[in-house]
Amino acid sequence: MFGLFVRFTCKDEAAATAFDELVARTGEQIRANEPGTVIYAVHRVDGQPLQRAFYELYQDEAAFDEHESKDYVRAFLSERDKYLSATEVDRLDFVSGKGVEG
Repeated sequence: MFGLFVRFTCKDEAAATAFDELVARTGEQIRANEPGTVIYAVHRVDGQPLQRAFYELYQDEAAFDEHESKDYVRAFLSERDKYLSATEVDRLDFVSGKGVEG
């Protein structure tokens, strides 16, 4: 398995609202069209109202590459920056867990 942990910081409250709407639209497409995406979870960060944390887990790097190739993901990637002041990305190599098989 292959994963990402991404922390986004939005510019302000209006940007956070618009970003959340973009995330919701994109998430619908991911759920409907990506069997190789095992987990795609988005969280608000407690005490940090402008931050969002994404945990993404894919069957393998090929599933991640497939995810990245989708039109709706490319649209998300091109639109998101107008709402954000910072992005931090960590690539994850799966070791073990509950609810998924590695």
